[in-house]
Amino acid sequence: MKLLLLTPQLPYPPQQGTSLRNFHIMRGLAADHEITLLSFLEPGQTVDPPQIAPLIELCHHIETVPAPARSTGLRLRQLLTTHLPDMAHRLYSPVFADRLRHLLAAYRFDVVQIEGIELARYLDVIRVANRGVKIVFDNHNAETELQRRNMQTDWQQPRRWLAAAYSWMQVGRLARFERWACASADWVTAVSETDKRHLQSLLSNLPISQSFDIAQDKSPISVIPNCIDITEYQNLAGLEHPLVADLSDLRFALVFSGKMDYRPNVDAVLWFADEVWPQILAARPSTTWAIVGQKPHARLERLRDVPGITVTGWVADVRPYLAGARVFIMPFRVGSGTRLKLIEAMAAGKPIVSTRVGAEGFPVVDGREIVLADTAEAMGTAVRRLLNDPAECTRLGAAARQFAAAYDWRVVIPKFNQIYEKLILTAGE
Repeated sequence: MKLLLLTPQLPYPPQQGTSLRNFHIMRGLAADHEITLLSFLEPGQTVDPPQIAPLIELCHHIETVPAPARSTGLRLRQLLTTHLPDMAHRLYSPVFADRLRHLLAAYRFDVVQIEGIELARYLDVIRVANRGVKIVFDNHNAETELQRRNMQTDWQQPRRWLAAAYSWMQVGRLARFERWACASADWVTAVSETDKRHLQSLLSNLPISQSFDIAQDKSPISVIPNCIDITEYQNLAGLEHPLVADLSDLRFALVFSGKMDYRPNVDAVLWFADEVWPQILAARPSTTWAIVGQKPHARLERLRDVPGITVTGWVADVRPYLAGARVFIMPFRVGSGTRLKLIEAMAAGKPIVSTRVGAEGFPVVDGREIVLADTAEAMGTAVRRLLNDPAECTRLGAAARQFAAAYDWRVVIPKFNQIYEKLILTAGE
């Protein structure tokens, strides 16, 4: 089939959740389908052919549009003068819309696949330009539920009340918009059964917004999990790091990885630093912890002065840090979707201590391939126990690696083919 994929940033190099999912989707689809990619280009990204050669190999055609910049003033005006959520404005661009219309006129696509809610406003553009093309909405998170959890967490901290008020305003808008997006697509994909239930609840229970023309028939929702290339996380001892001659310099007792301006990630590491880290240092003063990921938020600056903590900023490859980690931590209090970092750590054979929110969407069992701990005391106890028990770390790591095998892209991505076949079969009836 001929597929048009819309992505919020160029999915190469695949260095964080969204681009990882999108790149592996393209890897899985390219063998059977002709892919055209229309993508936003973030600052610092390039379309220089030698630097994106693996992406070029997967695509019949690639077009990019610079990601729109929004000032604080513009965001405030949009908040006050429209009923759309902030995410609906974030990547709306007349240039992107025009490029999309041009592609739909120039090529006959079987399916247009929208990667994430930030691109959902282009649903109407697609429908007007080509009413016959089928639309798949790949919803990477249950965004309404994520915003609701942000709000509930921030209300508990007076210094975060402004952020909580923002989330309160967004929840209702996101519910209407996410419901409209799901109902307007021909098929919806979610990354977990948990997210699927949240989306089904939106479709079933929320009143229809008068602002949108919502189809009365509910769109089918299928679960297609996040996935990685499992083979890339095996035999990590042989990896090289471009800036470190001796990989022993990257050996930390604890590691957390993620995009460090993402609100759930920021909340997770600050909670761990304030509530759990003092317990660990009191028992093991020489313990080290690396917070690995790009764009550290200003709220994390204070952690740079805390003994034992290293905030790395952007790294070319997270795998050397996984190789050197004794325990991988996921102290999430808010979130939705599923966290690719969990599968990465599992594929690397690392013992993991996570809250239930951090492991949400994965059918893990506490004590079998992961340790679950929701309170600061329980997490501190679990981390200390694993640091003192290498044999248990080895057992958990082996079970984790076995669990991760089901999330290899070669296993997961063919599920999209079943959706496409059903859509085209339905169109022919």
